Amino acid sequence: MLRHADIQDRAVPGPAPTLTRATLLVLCACVLVAQAMVAAVNLLIPQLAASTLHPTPGQLLWTVDAYVIVFAALLIPAGALGDRYGRKGALMSGLGLFAAGGAVSALASTPAVLIAGRGLCGAGAALIMPATMSVLVHLSPPERRAQALATWTLTIGLGGLTGNIGGGLAGQYLTWRALFWAVVPLGGLLALIVARAVPRTPSRPDASVDPLGAALLAGALLAVVYGIIEGPGFGWGSVRVLSAFGAGAALLAAFTLYALRAAAPLLDPRIFRSPKLRAGTLGIGTGFFGLFALFYVNPQYLQYAKGFSPAMAGLAIIPVTTGLAVMPKLGARLAQRTGPRLPIGAGLAMVGAGLLLLSTVDKDTPYLVYAVYLLVMSAGAGLSAPSLTLTVVAELPAHQAGLGSGLNTAAREIGAALGVAVFGTVLASRFHGDPRDPAQVTAFTDAMGVALGTVGVVALLAAATVTMGYRERAAAS
Repeated sequence: MLRHADIQDRAVPGPAPTLTRATLLVLCACVLVAQAMVAAVNLLIPQLAASTLHPTPGQLLWTVDAYVIVFAALLIPAGALGDRYGRKGALMSGLGLFAAGGAVSALASTPAVLIAGRGLCGAGAALIMPATMSVLVHLSPPERRAQALATWTLTIGLGGLTGNIGGGLAGQYLTWRALFWAVVPLGGLLALIVARAVPRTPSRPDASVDPLGAALLAGALLAVVYGIIEGPGFGWGSVRVLSAFGAGAALLAAFTLYALRAAAPLLDPRIFRSPKLRAGTLGIGTGFFGLFALFYVNPQYLQYAKGFSPAMAGLAIIPVTTGLAVMPKLGARLAQRTGPRLPIGAGLAMVGAGLLLLSTVDKDTPYLVYAVYLLVMSAGAGLSAPSLTLTVVAELPAHQAGLGSGLNTAAREIGAALGVAVFGTVLASRFHGDPRDPAQVTAFTDAMGVALGTVGVVALLAAATVTMGYRERAAAS
């Protein structure tokens, strides 16, 4: 079984390396950059839509989703590669791929090349994220491990804020190509610093990479998201879209059958016999499903409907970061007193309610009201996050702790990809004009409201399912 953060690695000869402040800062810088590029492109959507690439709405969706789809699909096998061949090497390779993807994106002359570059960046991020967590776990003594991982988790949130601000500044004062060019020297510089500041940790030659399982799982995810994104353009009953959904279902079934029989599968489906594990994984995906649908439309609404500059649109997302930064501590304390069901149920319900509130805004809605709605949604995500994360890890045996961390991150990225795909699909089916035209802003915000309302309803239904999963486990106990 895959264990990309297993703390039971074999000891290395000589004195065991420890986590220094310099190493922690370098690892967090790698996480910050990888996470920032998830959000930064959202701020550039208006500029990309008006660029000489002339992307269609579907191609804009793929520009955002290519990163997170590849990231999510390769995350677990990339963690296994790091376990087997060395985490420091995986981290440096990831930074190299990240820089190469930035160069391909910056040089893109067609939307397809831009999408390919984004996918290459996502492959780099898939190597970066589990490698940084594994190195932190291996270098931290038990008494400092929780603090180190809390810093790692906080950096993910700061990456979202950094990406929004950086994307906004690039959109206002530079170009979208400049943002991607900046990734190239940044990735190279971080790789050089990692080479000097990050020690090697023991590898695991017995770690299962399972390329066939990884290919089947990645293919299933890609096929489903392709069907969602292309549905409005080709028709939900078209052969192309139905074939995509059918292929996704067939590949997922093939992966399940293969994994049940394999000696060392990438992911053993039997772990999902646990109701709480199923509920926790769905809950994590639900939070990011709502958040990334919002991240996709937020810069468009603020720039097209409210007249914000790109830089101001990037700063206007701060209420979301505030909720994600402040509420996890409260959620953890509440879970200690009442158990996880209350913070999870209340938190995910707030995510859905925040989306429904956001679906009511239009061009005349004051920003302060909009900010309150953002805060409601993000506070819910932050409230539920600690209990959901702990559930996924705690429901697995101790020797599968690495698998738990991989499931956490994979659920986040899959939820993010589906959130963007579902929102963008509903928006594209309702609005066919140019939101830059002041005469069409009302039609745009109306379509945006329907799309956010759809995502909100899906989130509330998922929240109810997650809460039921915790109740069923409590009754069984």
